Amino acid sequence: MKRYVLDARTATTHFPGIGRYVSQLARHLEPLLTAEEQLILLHPPQNTGWTLPETTDKVKRVATAVSPFSLTQQWQIPQLLRQLEATVYHSVYYLMPYRPGIPTLVTLYDLIPEQFPQLVSLQARMFARLATRLALRAGDHFLAISEAARQAFLSHYSLDPNQITAVPLAADKKFKPQPETAVAPLRHKLNLPTRYVLYLGINKPHKNLARLIEAWETVIREVPDAPPLVIAGAWDERYGGIKTAVSPQNLNHHIFFIGRIDDANLPALYSGAKLFVFPSLVEGFGLPVLEAMACGTAVACANSSSLPEVGGNAVAYFDPTDIEQMTKLFVTLVHDDTKLAELAQKGLVQAANFSWEKTAVATLSHYRQLAP
Repeated sequence: MKRYVLDARTATTHFPGIGRYVSQLARHLEPLLTAEEQLILLHPPQNTGWTLPETTDKVKRVATAVSPFSLTQQWQIPQLLRQLEATVYHSVYYLMPYRPGIPTLVTLYDLIPEQFPQLVSLQARMFARLATRLALRAGDHFLAISEAARQAFLSHYSLDPNQITAVPLAADKKFKPQPETAVAPLRHKLNLPTRYVLYLGINKPHKNLARLIEAWETVIREVPDAPPLVIAGAWDERYGGIKTAVSPQNLNHHIFFIGRIDDANLPALYSGAKLFVFPSLVEGFGLPVLEAMACGTAVACANSSSLPEVGGNAVAYFDPTDIEQMTKLFVTLVHDDTKLAELAQKGLVQAANFSWEKTAVATLSHYRQLAP
């Protein structure tokens, strides 16, 4: 029996992106397993809100209170792997046991602290670099969530190119165009206008919200009847000053901050938007762009890092450092319904190129290659 251990201890609200990844991966790996294979899920003992497969003949759930942030994981998780007679260990986070003792696969996301050091404190950069180095020593093979992420790791670390593979993410199947009967109640609940432009993501510096807001305030001056900009997503108070940069006459009139939205409401939020904008300076993948396209919403996003891989020819691109270029593009798009409809249709086609089934198939192939 081949026993593949997927470390899902990061399936918590503290890791919204990684939690989504490990949940989707686990659910789509299960039906691919043969009678001679078993998926073992290490997971937190508490209910995390992420759906993981229940125990079956092919899946075994193992609850553990050992945190990825705990030093004790360095000996407790390898000991647990021995007890489970594990064949392959898959870590989805770089804070992991660095001597797991069995063939190990590690998922890598981005190198923001090293690519944009001005956006991250010196302490955070040093910690990230140390943890990354240790993870790269521990792993036998690595999965990057985009080709751009793969190239970033190859350029910053001494890795054999054959040792790291790009395996893209996908949008959940719930992300699809929603009818007005689903969109209207959400608009009413959130007190949103009928027409709006949407940004979804956290407010960390690399997300480039300050430039987006500056560009949109210019759009408002040039096109008085432009739709308002709705900024949704988790909020980090360390960077809360972004709100104070908005002109008082525009706050809650032309620019709305609505905070975190429940996952169940995201398809309707995307579908109700006239345009989705994503100005991030760097992304390991850029899942919101894919989710918006899958919901039939036109997208304008940065031409940086992995985003062109995700958007293909279905997106209107801009230089995220050029506020004037961003503004001109937004002004053009908000009143060009023909162009928006064209982008929306192309986006649906582009989004269909990604699936969690493909991600799971590629991941399982590496489990099998690593298995002794």
